[in-house]
Amino acid sequence: MSTPLTIALSKGRILEETLPLLASAGIEPVEDISRSRKLLFETHHPDVRLVVIRATDVPTYVQLGAADLGVAGRDVLMEHGGDGLYEPLDLDIARCRLMTAGVVGNTPSRARRRVATKFVNVARRYYASQGIQAEVIKLYGAMELAPLMNLADEIVDIVDTGNTLRANGMAPRELIADISTRLVVNKASMTMQHERLKPLIDRLRDAVQARSEARLQEVES
Repeated sequence: MSTPLTIALSKGRILEETLPLLASAGIEPVEDISRSRKLLFETHHPDVRLVVIRATDVPTYVQLGAADLGVAGRDVLMEHGGDGLYEPLDLDIARCRLMTAGVVGNTPSRARRRVATKFVNVARRYYASQGIQAEVIKLYGAMELAPLMNLADEIVDIVDTGNTLRANGMAPRELIADISTRLVVNKASMTMQHERLKPLIDRLRDAVQARSEARLQEVES
């Protein structure tokens, strides 16, 4: 009997929005993930299991073949890089923006900036493309504090509602990328397990399309 296909799922908001899509594609965990401390879950589909991990680890698990497929935000994939990954589907969930942001009324230097972010690779590429010399400082959270404490001139971070920025006297500046959640596949698995992976990907694509059409009908009604 062949080893079940493994899908690596990102914890948090993405997980909450991914599970209904998987259910629509016929893949449901045999137990309530939200009530379990387990990380590896069997599903009612005999050929699929799920592993729930940190979003930043999903590309690594898929790239190195520990998982055949994964679900991760475009921001995480941009930071990781695309080596060893095939990206067949935009799941169109957890949409947000990756932006620069700074204190309202402060104008940063055009030539050189100190930038705080957890997206170090993305930030370096972005500022280089703008011809700006950037000193990038890696932080893991509370990015808004860095400009307020004079640690950085601005930040690069995910912006959803912008409420946290406003509460700290900050505002978004430049858009780096629109972000949504993507399905990624290990390139070797896509070749060697194509007959098993393609039907699963097709069902997920149909689920995304059906949800999109349902949303459109709601708007029109």
